[in-house]
Amino acid sequence: MTGPSSPPLLGVVANPVSARDIRRVVANAGNLQITDRVNIVLRLLQGARAAGVARALLMPDRGGIRALLERHLKRGDSTLPAIDWLDFEPASTVEDSFAAARALHAAGARAIVVLGGDGTHRAVVRELAGRPDAPPIAGLSTGTNNAFPEMREPTITGLAAGLYAAGRIAAGQALVPNKLLEVLIRPRAGGLPRRDIAIVDAVITHERSVGARALWKTGSLAAAYLAFAEPEAIGLSSIGGLLQPVSRRERGGLAVQLAADPAHTLLTLHAPIAPGLVLPVPVASWQRLAPDEPLLVQQQAGTVALDGERELAFEAGDRVSVTLRENAFFTVDVARCMAAAARDGLLRSTPADRPISNP
Repeated sequence: MTGPSSPPLLGVVANPVSARDIRRVVANAGNLQITDRVNIVLRLLQGARAAGVARALLMPDRGGIRALLERHLKRGDSTLPAIDWLDFEPASTVEDSFAAARALHAAGARAIVVLGGDGTHRAVVRELAGRPDAPPIAGLSTGTNNAFPEMREPTITGLAAGLYAAGRIAAGQALVPNKLLEVLIRPRAGGLPRRDIAIVDAVITHERSVGARALWKTGSLAAAYLAFAEPEAIGLSSIGGLLQPVSRRERGGLAVQLAADPAHTLLTLHAPIAPGLVLPVPVASWQRLAPDEPLLVQQQAGTVALDGERELAFEAGDRVSVTLRENAFFTVDVARCMAAAARDGLLRSTPADRPISNP
């Protein structure tokens, strides 16, 4: 853990394989190459260094990001902070993101920039939510479905996260709280309950196995529980966003029941559930999701998809509930940070003998 006099430390979790699931095959989703991902990392680190970050600690990987970045560093680059790598052997699975989030928290990272889609951001949040003094995250969208992370120039995200990490903007100005969904499965036979989280949507499906994990067939959907639902979003949360929008800063969420047959179909919604993929979704009903009030899942057996990927299977007799939690974790508000930088002149410099005069 870094001490009070330690140089400001920024963490980076860059997923080398985000946006490579089945949705890229069935739709026209993009796929960033490794060189593009390395360029994003370089730009965000250059922004962070300009903001005052002296050191960055990165997640190791086998996908090529580390190899290309180290090749760049050998040529010398004074615009970057000192770069180190977390000390663990990557497995090229989501476990890498889990391990990196835990290690960055233990190392005293003041903020963590995450490169990935909703699933990568969920993995980092799952390990940080509820931990004392957990660092905030700043998200960069490099995945398939990106309802949670922002599409933004990495240099600006690096500047904003760097200004906060360097202690130049207070938490009250820089950070905003976020909601999450807590899923609890209590087995019918007694056993230990299983608990997990989603930061955008928890979707119940009729399918009995996890299978290919990524979810894109609307005919298999039974219900969708949404922490927020914005009409311009891509992915399963767009179902709620086009029915009754709920912003990520608004209290509460939304629960949508989907129809299994025409007799129970109230309306059919055409939703953009993946890039280039707008499909009909039969809707039976929807209601607001109140904070801290568990809602029981009506489906008798199936799977739970967390932020677009099937993660949990449950059987008949299992008790499944979804609870919305407010103020569960913090993110860096890039727009507010940059507004503060402009207002307070945080990125200005002048000769010592030349005062700034406002027109």
